[in-house]
Amino acid sequence: MEVRLDRDSVRLTKGGRVAADLTISEGGAYVKYSVYLHEKILLQFISTDRSRVELAARLLKLAGVDAEVKKVGDRDEWQVIASTDMLAAGRRELRDAVRKVVEEALEKGWVDEKKARRWLEKLESGLTLREGWPKYNVRLTNSGALVIRYRSTNPGNIEREAQRFRDMGLVEGVHFSVKMPEGGRKGYVLILKEGLAYAAWLSVHGEGDRQRLAAEFVEHILERAKEEGDDVYRKALEVVEEGKARGSLKLEGFEREVGGRLVKVIGGGAEFGKGRSGRTLLRIKITAEVDGVRNDYEIAFGRYKRSNKALGFAYARADAPGGREADAERLSALVEALTGKRPKVRRMRDGTIMIECGREHLDRLMRFAELYAAIMRWLEETER
Repeated sequence: MEVRLDRDSVRLTKGGRVAADLTISEGGAYVKYSVYLHEKILLQFISTDRSRVELAARLLKLAGVDAEVKKVGDRDEWQVIASTDMLAAGRRELRDAVRKVVEEALEKGWVDEKKARRWLEKLESGLTLREGWPKYNVRLTNSGALVIRYRSTNPGNIEREAQRFRDMGLVEGVHFSVKMPEGGRKGYVLILKEGLAYAAWLSVHGEGDRQRLAAEFVEHILERAKEEGDDVYRKALEVVEEGKARGSLKLEGFEREVGGRLVKVIGGGAEFGKGRSGRTLLRIKITAEVDGVRNDYEIAFGRYKRSNKALGFAYARADAPGGREADAERLSALVEALTGKRPKVRRMRDGTIMIECGREHLDRLMRFAELYAAIMRWLEETER
């Protein structure tokens, strides 16, 4: 295979974009592609001859780029397009040819220097795509949530990835969601946070093919996250480490000091129950000694609001040593010792004191072997 940047082809278009011509050839077959620099690097080939576009896609695949043939709107035209990250994941010959376009445009002052340097760094180092896995997009939302998504216009590709997760042991609707392509638009496989965490757990505790698939997926996502920047990598690694730690601790004998209070856990477990509305509750029961005062505590988790949010509630007891306020402080210290995060404390006008725990508390409680299986089953059974 040969990749060649056409001589003297780097130019400015009337619209002010940098353009160039690049040819890929193999065994007598060749295609001339257009390269454009704007908000990203784009390499494309468009034709009314679908067979030529399919050839263009095959040659790109030989160059390490898995681009798809797509119809251009309602017109009788077809195209294949590869953007920055796809090109940076390609073979060295292709990356070098595209790099020359960026370097010449930078030298002539046609592109923003900061943007060009970022492109050049990617093209030089290359993006790592683990063999057998497509490129998953890994990013953070404005609120800091981790998003892991694979998109494609090819229904077969979407189904292939969904089946791979089923084979791994992940459950659709709990660990991942699927939207098939419609009307020429891309579909996707979206990996939920719980899916990455469970895959991380399987990578350590799974068996056979499930463990192998999970380990490959987790490593692939961490590699992609690292390429997206430190913040994305830190968040992905946090979820992975949390998943691997599930079931690794024991409640019985657990001790930790929180805010000057010594928390000693004697034992505990979890069971299902029914709330007044008929919803299934998860009752987490823990016997602990806090500041030398032994008590039996219970936190009842349920699904609430339209979002089906998991929330847990417990109430301070008036008959506890020191009354409600002292009991609320001891219960809060227990939750913080077990999860590393202090719960919300709500004081009602009638004197009731309510302790509120969120999904983050529940996720961290899964580190304890006595609670892990019940929490996982409750999350799966109560997910919409």
